[in-house]
Amino acid sequence: MSDPRTNERIRVPEVRLVGPAGEQIGVVRIEAALRLAQEADLDLVEVAPNSKPPVVKIMDYGKFKYEAAQKAKEARRNQANTVLKEVRFRLKIDEHDYETKRKRAEGFLKSGDKVKAMILFRGREQSRPEQGVRLLKKFAEDVAEFGTVESSPKVDGRNMVMVVAPHKNKSEVKTEQNAQRAANKQAAREAKSTTPVEETTAAE
Repeated sequence: MSDPRTNERIRVPEVRLVGPAGEQIGVVRIEAALRLAQEADLDLVEVAPNSKPPVVKIMDYGKFKYEAAQKAKEARRNQANTVLKEVRFRLKIDEHDYETKRKRAEGFLKSGDKVKAMILFRGREQSRPEQGVRLLKKFAEDVAEFGTVESSPKVDGRNMVMVVAPHKNKSEVKTEQNAQRAANKQAAREAKSTTPVEETTAAE
């Protein structure tokens, strides 16, 4: 996105002017708008070039650009990409192994990542796909608190796969974590400032 036109680069006879505090000044000649900006020691910035006449605002353009760059940087930081994590099962998995993999999958989903659950068939197990479907459906029910099935169980070569998507994406999880961290810091500060001071009584 290109930078907006500023000051003398705005070459139109009339503009709709907005003051530095957001007040609507109205349609004025470009010369008058430039003079008002100079008197305020600020810039004249074109904020809606396609309006008729174009809308311009008196502002500190350097500060505006800096704040816009900071917002874009923060948005990029929060826009973490969702990763596809994988958990693998055997058809005859024992309860302990199953629970370990379920907990690992829940951790992935809570972090905002998708989970690809895969059953590896051995030998004649390939002739019993319904058992694989049953196991994956049980897994989907067990992690339903943290995610929903995005793609149903399907055979992929000698394997069967199913994808579970998290209820919250990465950026939502990160925003919540940041808010919780800030709340914890605030609570700790408040607790510290309200710690009662022990009163001592002078002995007679």
